[in-house]
Amino acid sequence: MMLMVVYLVGAGPGDPELITLKAIRVLEGADVVIYDRLAGEEILRYAPDDARLIYVGKRAGEHHRTQDEINRILVEEGKKHETVVRLKGGDPFVFGRGGEEILALKEAGIPYRVIPGVTSAVGVPTSVGLPVTHRGVATSFTVVTGHEDPSKPAKQVHWDYNADTLIILMGVGNIRENMEEIMKHRPADTPVCVIESGTLDDERIILGTLGDIADKDLRPPGIIVVGDVVNVYREIRGTEK
Repeated sequence: MMLMVVYLVGAGPGDPELITLKAIRVLEGADVVIYDRLAGEEILRYAPDDARLIYVGKRAGEHHRTQDEINRILVEEGKKHETVVRLKGGDPFVFGRGGEEILALKEAGIPYRVIPGVTSAVGVPTSVGLPVTHRGVATSFTVVTGHEDPSKPAKQVHWDYNADTLIILMGVGNIRENMEEIMKHRPADTPVCVIESGTLDDERIILGTLGDIADKDLRPPGIIVVGDVVNVYREIRGTEK
């Protein structure tokens, strides 16, 4: 009897060499790969030539598939194929909606496995030498979305987090509004670093403060790091700009 499994696989923060060996092994045996915009085209080369590739990527203002549609595709393909890979950028459980997909698979009685990935929330700052914690400066960090689902009945992000370092994902498009909200709880001169297209060839790093970062030339996707660890990064980098 054929054992059908759907694998939720984290592809890492962007650089195709940052995917795990276990993820590669599963991809090499995939019958179907259901992948996101941030999963990386080069990573898809690990899949067999005859594997079916299904794109379900999302971006702000342009959703190729709704989450309900993605769940339906996972269930349909999971019922027909031995190995289905749901390939996600970063880690499946860090704003990847992996939990929702597992619940859909579980309800349909389809076995699943989760293979973690390097989340961009930590992997991207680390890759440029920005420590999200640092002795004597920061002993905690919070990872938060900068773009809540507008269909949610109420906002869950209130920006009054007490962690030393604040790491914002998917927040470049709403950066001015978000920075204004954070300044209700932190000084305007709090240092900020935006890392665009982290770990990729077109990576850009923009430094500023809560008060001025929104006035700079910024383009998504990007990771926003708020807190005094940014000053540690300035020292490491050797710049005051």
